[in-house]
Amino acid sequence: MRHFLTLRDFTKEEILEIIDLGLQIKQNLKSGIYRGELKNKTLAMIFEKSSTRTRVSFETGMFQLGGHALFLSNRDIHLGRGEPVKDTARVISSMCDMVMIRTFEHSMIEEFASYSKVPVINGLTDSYHPVQLLADYMTLVEHGAHENIVAAYVGDGNNMTHSWMMLAAKLGFELRIATPKGYEVDAKILQDALEIAKTSGAVIKTMNDPKEAIKGATVVTTDTWVSMGQEDEKEQRIQAFKGFMVDDEMMSLAQEGAKFLHCLPAYRGCEVSESVFEKHSKIVFDEAENRLHAQKGLMVWLANR
Repeated sequence: MRHFLTLRDFTKEEILEIIDLGLQIKQNLKSGIYRGELKNKTLAMIFEKSSTRTRVSFETGMFQLGGHALFLSNRDIHLGRGEPVKDTARVISSMCDMVMIRTFEHSMIEEFASYSKVPVINGLTDSYHPVQLLADYMTLVEHGAHENIVAAYVGDGNNMTHSWMMLAAKLGFELRIATPKGYEVDAKILQDALEIAKTSGAVIKTMNDPKEAIKGATVVTTDTWVSMGQEDEKEQRIQAFKGFMVDDEMMSLAQEGAKFLHCLPAYRGCEVSESVFEKHSKIVFDEAENRLHAQKGLMVWLANR
């Protein structure tokens, strides 16, 4: 049995297997073929953080695979009323075939997984967002932009940045991360990624100049400056991130034909300009849709371990 808590736990070959499986399942769907790979299986979805894409993609994905998904918020289960995580894990995993959790502390999902009898999927924590990176890389494959990647991440050193670091470290491409001073990536996660990169040949650079990061990049990506739970810091963050908006001038520094990605929701006029977002909206919304297909590949892969 395998859990999917961070890309750190997977080999390059396994990551590519999951992506390929997701692409196969997507093609089957487009051709009207439903194989029912997870027929009569149940996915428990625990949400301590709400989400549009995570709920819709996992719930729809289980339906299309022939299974059923249960939406469980803090108000629906005793976890939100003080039941120990390990007890909730024992109960839910005795009744369901798989569990997806979207929460705050990464330690919570690690504890849950350690007591679970079934695979646990990280739908997002404050440290990592690995399912989003499966969708991101699947999108680059579909758009023919997955060879010789030079990726630039501009913005907050958050869970998306950490997941990009792990993807780069595992797959062996170049990643440049530009964050404002005081908003750098987690030092331990960076060290882990750099250690893995020694084997894969990945190049991971951190800096505070977004223009330096984007110059010559083949992929440019960003994320909201104010994540869920940081609303009290909004004004402070907007000031700190001045000069980090990906606009036309910034994108002009990237390679000709460079792809722009955004995990959504996108706040125009903050991390990305209206012009850049709309110019690249096709690939951004392909990326959003691929949450569905990449996660189907992941769930089928986990179910067969």
